[in-house]
Amino acid sequence: MNEIVNCAAYSQGRRIADVKLDTVHKVLKETDQFVWIGLHDPSEELLDKVQNEFGLHDLAVEDAHHAHQRPKLELYGDSLFVVLRTAQINHEHKIEFGETHFFVGHNFIVVIRHGSSVPYTEVRARCETMPDMMNKGQGFVLYAVMDFIVDRYFPVVNDLELKLEAIEDKVFKEKPSRETTEDIYQLKRDLLEVKRAVSPLVDVCNRLMRFDIKSISSETQPYFRDIYDHVVRINEMIDNTRELLNTALEANFSLISIAQSDVSRKFAGWAAIIAVPTMVAGFYGMNFKFIPESDWQYGFYAVLLFTIGACLLLYYLFKRSGWL
Repeated sequence: MNEIVNCAAYSQGRRIADVKLDTVHKVLKETDQFVWIGLHDPSEELLDKVQNEFGLHDLAVEDAHHAHQRPKLELYGDSLFVVLRTAQINHEHKIEFGETHFFVGHNFIVVIRHGSSVPYTEVRARCETMPDMMNKGQGFVLYAVMDFIVDRYFPVVNDLELKLEAIEDKVFKEKPSRETTEDIYQLKRDLLEVKRAVSPLVDVCNRLMRFDIKSISSETQPYFRDIYDHVVRINEMIDNTRELLNTALEANFSLISIAQSDVSRKFAGWAAIIAVPTMVAGFYGMNFKFIPESDWQYGFYAVLLFTIGACLLLYYLFKRSGWL
């Protein structure tokens, strides 16, 4: 797999040339150009080479070496280091997380993809059709890629909402079960992972909008408000889904408790019915010298009819009260 996806120089909003990594430092000397390089799971040797060409800070490069970073924004002098987590639904309807790192300087942007993530060739192609926007510099590229990443969360959250609807159907339309509880906990885990990936972006967008960052022009900063709005909306969707999921979990526990109570009542009702013939048989099984109606010709049948009648009466009363 090619670790360098693309490396090109842009001037006045238009792509002017493909650039080799070894010659990037020459292009960076031009004040009217900026370089956009895309990397995918780069090796440590390649990252070290990128660091030397672009003059990146050691601490930022150390974070880029190791994925699984928390979404964040850090300033190192005049350069900017941004970490975002990506998410997408795979063919097994499970969430796959990846990571994207950005190094943004005075006239360059380095985009590094780690793990499962959709290539940004579509974003690059769309940006190259808008020279007026690309003329705003590397800050607009940062906005375009971030906007693409955040928008990819909407299908993920929508899929989680569909799973919630399926769980609600199981809770309220089917018999409560342990499997439903397991599905609820798995969905809660997925929502928590998405929340951890999205929630820090509120602070990242706020800093990009409000702080004076030299590598991002003042004309570009308002565009990050659009990403901020999307992030807030996704956070609200996640919070609403989590709240409904907690309600579904409580309802599932309540229905399971009610079902167990119904079973207990049925056992108690049948036990009471069975206790009648047991009690009558117990009386007649005792070693008495004189047993009522024992000498009567129809005594056995009378006791049998009484026992059956008492059982049927109890069954009717329990059935009417909903115990059976």
